[in-house]
Amino acid sequence: MPQAPEHWPTLPAMMLSRAAQWADRPLFRYWHGGAWRSLKWGDFAVQTASVAAFLRARGIGPGDRVLLVSENRPEFPIADTAIMAIGAITVPTYTTNLPGDHAHILRDSGARVAIVSTRKLAERVLEGAALADGLDLLICVEEPPSAAGLTGHRWEEAIATPGDVAMLAAETAAMPTDSLACLIYTSGTGGLPKGVMLPHRALLANRAGVVPLVKRLGIEGRPYLSFLPLSHAYEHTVGGFLLPSAELEVVYSRGADRLSHELAEIKPAILTAVPRLFELLRARILAGLEKETPFKRTLFDKALALGLRKMDGPPLNLFEKLQDLVLDRLVRQKMRDRFGGQLRAMVSGGARLDPDLSGFFIALGLPVIQGYGQTEAGPVISVNLPWDNHRHTVGPPLRGVECRIAEDGEVLVRGDLVMTGYWNNPEATAAALQTSPGEEQPWLHTGDVGVIEDGSLRITDRKRDFIKTLGGDMVSPAKVECLLMAEPEIHQALVAGEGKAALVALLVPADGMAE
Repeated sequence: MPQAPEHWPTLPAMMLSRAAQWADRPLFRYWHGGAWRSLKWGDFAVQTASVAAFLRARGIGPGDRVLLVSENRPEFPIADTAIMAIGAITVPTYTTNLPGDHAHILRDSGARVAIVSTRKLAERVLEGAALADGLDLLICVEEPPSAAGLTGHRWEEAIATPGDVAMLAAETAAMPTDSLACLIYTSGTGGLPKGVMLPHRALLANRAGVVPLVKRLGIEGRPYLSFLPLSHAYEHTVGGFLLPSAELEVVYSRGADRLSHELAEIKPAILTAVPRLFELLRARILAGLEKETPFKRTLFDKALALGLRKMDGPPLNLFEKLQDLVLDRLVRQKMRDRFGGQLRAMVSGGARLDPDLSGFFIALGLPVIQGYGQTEAGPVISVNLPWDNHRHTVGPPLRGVECRIAEDGEVLVRGDLVMTGYWNNPEATAAALQTSPGEEQPWLHTGDVGVIEDGSLRITDRKRDFIKTLGGDMVSPAKVECLLMAEPEIHQALVAGEGKAALVALLVPADGMAE
């Protein structure tokens, strides 16, 4: 079959096109009933068309907002794609949300429909709905709870509805690319979460920038271990649409407690995570090292030191290069095997990754790379590359992304990846999206302070996250918190001191470090 052109107006058009092209290929792998199961592209398309038909039959249509609350499992992207395919707008929310969180999002978005995975999560959504304006329709993978005036349905009923895949694909291919795909709520630097309006073009712009890098990695057909929640903007775009459309099989992790075992079992080609996970992994590695013989600890320390030298200099001499080759076999290969042996990229996002933390893994032969983004930008703005990895930066902007530094040091971003604005919040939209004189396309004001060095972006601070001490010193608490949490004994840190003579910190000890 000839290759389909890789340009589509909407995410559902892309996914249904891929399903027609790759009907018999595995799309999702998930744990169910004590074993790994697989869902093929063709089955995904059939179920998507069924859910779309089910929603339409109940009056859901263009512009309607639909709350989506689920762990990472195939039902999430199926529902997500079906909602968008009928012109409705997905509102993905965290499974950890409390009823008050759901109430704010339901009230602000005006969503009257919710698709939820478990009965327990559905009960929490209904508590939130009772505080807001209620719900008209609830679809639950498990038996839905009952509530006055609410129509509840099982997921099986939705996927049993007859649907027309070809007709739905044609409809999605005719939709405007500027139509809204999703509302993702983000807190930013404070206040109630704001609904970021992301059109299809924003997420597809992210894909256009990242897929050439994925192809250069040569990981098509390989597994991607999906660990971050799909309700997170990064995982929603990258794990939900971008990587599957680039021919990777998505494997849904069973959680942090299973991750080490899954890395060895699944042997993923790529993994994405937040810096905290890398901190935990480093702590486990160092704790395990304490149990080894002095000779093995010496080999580890030497491999780490030489690895850092290769990155930061001075250059290794001939004898050190020979040592490094030997240590690569004795130390780094074992470390790579511990992570499955097939990783081509371990991408960190969501928060600043301390260069010392990334340097630890890179020096030990693991391809940790840092990216940068915001929900308001689809969300990926820039990323380092395994073959050009500058750990003190967040890498060069993606193809199609304009980036410049304002006079006050703020990072400004422009391009198709930028949001339409904040839902029901014109004041916040006007502050975030500003158009320069003589230009039509607005610049996204990220709130981050940075510099561009040799084409790569380096973030130095948050523009608004500064503390002024009694002595007049301006201090970035986030920077101090990162330094504290780099210590293996510290799990979390919160720094304060506005208007005080000195800084104070609230510390949460790591496991086993309470004393």
